[in-house]
Amino acid sequence: MPYARNGDVELYYETFGDPSDPALLLVNGLGSQCINFSEPWCEKHVAEGFFVVRFDNRDVGLSTKFAHVTPDLASVVKARVEGRTPEVPYDVHDMADDAIAVLDAAGVARAHVMGFSMGGMIVQTMAIDHPDRLLSMTSVMSTTGDTDVGQSSPEAQQLFMAAPPTDRDSYVARHLEAIRTWGSPAHYDDERLRANATAAFDRCFEPAGQARQVMAIASGSSRTDALRAVRVPTLVLHGSEDKLVDPSGGRRTAEAIPGARFVLLDGMGHDYPPAYWDQIVALVTEHARRAPT
Repeated sequence: MPYARNGDVELYYETFGDPSDPALLLVNGLGSQCINFSEPWCEKHVAEGFFVVRFDNRDVGLSTKFAHVTPDLASVVKARVEGRTPEVPYDVHDMADDAIAVLDAAGVARAHVMGFSMGGMIVQTMAIDHPDRLLSMTSVMSTTGDTDVGQSSPEAQQLFMAAPPTDRDSYVARHLEAIRTWGSPAHYDDERLRANATAAFDRCFEPAGQARQVMAIASGSSRTDALRAVRVPTLVLHGSEDKLVDPSGGRRTAEAIPGARFVLLDGMGHDYPPAYWDQIVALVTEHARRAPT
């Protein structure tokens, strides 16, 4: 199995398509494994001429786990309130460095990058920290870290902060409840969602890893000022029905980055069911082809 290395961290990755084609790196959201970017989804991008790379972020899937660290979100929040630097095992900058390590391992000098939710935060940070490695950026259903935008609805916040599932059945049930709460209302597909959740659980169940990723997000501050200096061609996508990350987060992202384009996807929530795949692929392909090489 192919692995990239960032220091002591090993990152599992997979590729699709011809390595001589322009690379598209896909970056997952919170607790999400690379298989969330399903093979049919990846192949749609391959058909448009991309060499697609997907990988497991640290602390999920087949990548390195920080099991020696007990999650403690309260201490991170307390440190932020008190103006102290939180003590965390890693932050979003480290996760952006992971993504660069994956590009290195895949032999990619520069890539188009697309990140969903937390993955959007990671690709924004890549554009800030490593602009020379990016051909273009697409930030999807994400936000800037500003506290006045991108907030969850009360129902979504309550579910997000609930105690994690403990076994296969509760994991699947929680996934279904989550999509009912913040997913695309017109495209709830119980059979598809159960199959996806079961596959994810069977591949890796690491709720503490997701909690440590939350700590990484919470330890960071607003990226807005830094994003104003970004010159990477940027597309920002957000669903109009997103209840986990309000669309205001996407709008703020696009407002901060000079020349960024914002597209609101009608009816989409904090997910991307197959009904939206062709639209997203077309938008990303058009965006990438317009970017300077």
